[in-house]
Amino acid sequence: MPASSSSATVSLTDGPVVLANGIAGETIRIPTADPTGFHQAISEPDAMPATEILGSLFLPPGTGPWPVVIVVPGSLGVAPSHVAKADLLTEAGIACCVIDPFGTRGVTSTVANQAQYSFAASAWDVLATVAVLVRRDDIDAARIGAQGHSRGGSAVLSAACLAPLVGPERAPQLAAVYAAYPWSGFQFLRPDVGRTVVRSVIGDLDEWCLPLQVQAHMHAMTLCGCDASFRLFPDTHHSFDRDTPVETVPDASVSPGAPTIYIREDGTLVHPVTGKADPGFTERDAMIYQVKSPYGRRGARIGTAGDQARAFHEDMMTFWTAALG
Repeated sequence: MPASSSSATVSLTDGPVVLANGIAGETIRIPTADPTGFHQAISEPDAMPATEILGSLFLPPGTGPWPVVIVVPGSLGVAPSHVAKADLLTEAGIACCVIDPFGTRGVTSTVANQAQYSFAASAWDVLATVAVLVRRDDIDAARIGAQGHSRGGSAVLSAACLAPLVGPERAPQLAAVYAAYPWSGFQFLRPDVGRTVVRSVIGDLDEWCLPLQVQAHMHAMTLCGCDASFRLFPDTHHSFDRDTPVETVPDASVSPGAPTIYIREDGTLVHPVTGKADPGFTERDAMIYQVKSPYGRRGARIGTAGDQARAFHEDMMTFWTAALG
């Protein structure tokens, strides 16, 4: 797919999306929810307001059932680079479902304000998509994975932790998760993802997310006995798979060095200053704390140099062919 500006987006509401390889996507409606935070999602699920998002499902030629990868975009919404993942996956015999968490919520970007809807809602979108896909005859229910980028990377990691906590009736477990340059500022105290295979990748020049925090997140999963791996790409910025030149997003509100906010198994957040679980400490409070801390600032770079996008996609496809093969 040709290079384009970081502001380029793909709308799933304008009709079927057609890949470069000629495969047309099927628009699917995904019933999901807008929890106020992880506590409501885990401990008060019946209180979550219902909503709906759209996805575009791309199936390889031939007959299934197919393994599938759910692709979750980041703070700039669905980009051509996210849809391009479906080209690579379908050519390898893996279906791909690109979801749009923004359109039906009336959101265009979260780079300047991540609190427009909760990170718990982002994770729930992933589980809701799994729940739709497992009911399809053309999808292999035992081989469903999720790949997230930036905020979407946070979503797939949290979804993998949420699934065992809310139970298989609400959330079938993911086979594998690939988190691309995720924000690991929210982490479960015990990030036990069960049998889900996890991999996180990030560049060492990332100004949006802290590589050290992601590395620690993966290590915490391994200490739980989970299969989690980490790769650091040298001289590499955020969203290095986009195949667009490195540029600055001036309105990006970032605080990569802020302390980690931990989440108990009931979804309550642990305040980083007091070290105590506080039901009154909300996601919004946590984000305001991080942005107003000495670590908060405006402006961050994004984009690709050299063959970084190719290296990303090689790593990505090696993971998925092994995890869902």
